[in-house]
Amino acid sequence: MTEDDDQASHFRQRRHFYYLTGCDLPDCVFAYDIAADKAVLWIPAVDPEEVMWSGLPTLVEQARERYDVDEVRTTDELKDDGIAGFLTEEEMTVFVIQDRADLAIFKTSRIIEGRRPRVDERLLRNAIERCRVVKDEHEIAMIRHANIVSSYAHEQVLASVTRASNERELNAVFVMHCHANGCKEMAYGCICASGTAGSTLHYVHNDQPLEGKDNILLDAGCEYSCYCSDITRTFPITKDGKFTKESKEVYDLVHLMQSECFKMIKAGVMWEDVHMKAHTVAAEGLQKLGIFKKGLSIGQILESHITTRFFPHGLGHYLGMDTHDCGGDANYADPNPYFAYLRVRGKLPAGAVITNEPGIYFREYPMRQELQDGKWNAVVDQDVLSRYWRVGGIRIEDDVVVEEDGYENLTTVSSDWQAVQAMVGGSQPDFVPV
Repeated sequence: MTEDDDQASHFRQRRHFYYLTGCDLPDCVFAYDIAADKAVLWIPAVDPEEVMWSGLPTLVEQARERYDVDEVRTTDELKDDGIAGFLTEEEMTVFVIQDRADLAIFKTSRIIEGRRPRVDERLLRNAIERCRVVKDEHEIAMIRHANIVSSYAHEQVLASVTRASNERELNAVFVMHCHANGCKEMAYGCICASGTAGSTLHYVHNDQPLEGKDNILLDAGCEYSCYCSDITRTFPITKDGKFTKESKEVYDLVHLMQSECFKMIKAGVMWEDVHMKAHTVAAEGLQKLGIFKKGLSIGQILESHITTRFFPHGLGHYLGMDTHDCGGDANYADPNPYFAYLRVRGKLPAGAVITNEPGIYFREYPMRQELQDGKWNAVVDQDVLSRYWRVGGIRIEDDVVVEEDGYENLTTVSSDWQAVQAMVGGSQPDFVPV
């Protein structure tokens, strides 16, 4: 809860409203007459007192030019007329999003009882969320631009590693370069997790020293015109700027998981199948490293669900105006451990933007507890596992557009291990504006 401290509050437009209007002004109202194909936007009227403090706001004429609507009015008109001008038929249904509309505008003095509309609060949200899954060219361009800026900021962080001593410095480098290149809003709070903190999926502290640790996991993305990017890179912070033996082995495995999943991404693929491909590759790789005992078949390993302890989250999520965008049909009550945290279910449509973000994590506290209880003794070699606790967590995340016969990767920062090592402490890259 925010107290009144006489400061301007941060504002981010409601996503469904922005999707319909492209309007990023607060305290607005929008109505669309389906039959007449007419869109009207009401914006706040000019308050002379407020102008003294905050400057002149967007005017009606400017809004009419800026937004794709047929008519712009001021919200003070709603006090008297409500939406009477839209009620052209005796019987009409008005579709609204529950808790997102002031129903008083349907009951003002100009609306007589016989013309008061039926209000449907059920259908509109679901309809918009279905539409938001598939992006048009403009939306993809916004996400692409956010990815270009975020990728550049990731490269700047890599180049700054050897000069930093604390997570917060690298966090600041990322935010600064996004802001300096026109993206002042972050799509989410940066995750800048060094050492074993990389195994904490939503680590938020970003304030620990880097000395004596092997890796840092940077999950960070900016937004552009209300559209998000979401990128993760994991890189070494050792004195020589190179992955340790164990870190390199796990990095190669995660990179392989992502590469094999990329091969499957195209319109019509079942996302559950792609997700399970990542788990299969994880099972094969962890057994090859000796963490899973020899002699077990991959089927036996998968049947035990042990890979969910090392790769606990879903392979990816839709991306758009929200980082975890709508329309994925997740089922968090699914009793199958492989799918309980999978944010997208079913077939991928062409035009969707989705993340491909496998990871392998060594979460020492919960794993040690379970191993002490004997839960995984038949599957896990504890002596081998103990060599990997320092790795923490390694995740690689890119944002892709689903196409009919494949995908387009919007993320431009390299994830090749040799390129990553070369960038650590390297020269500052130049930003190429688009």
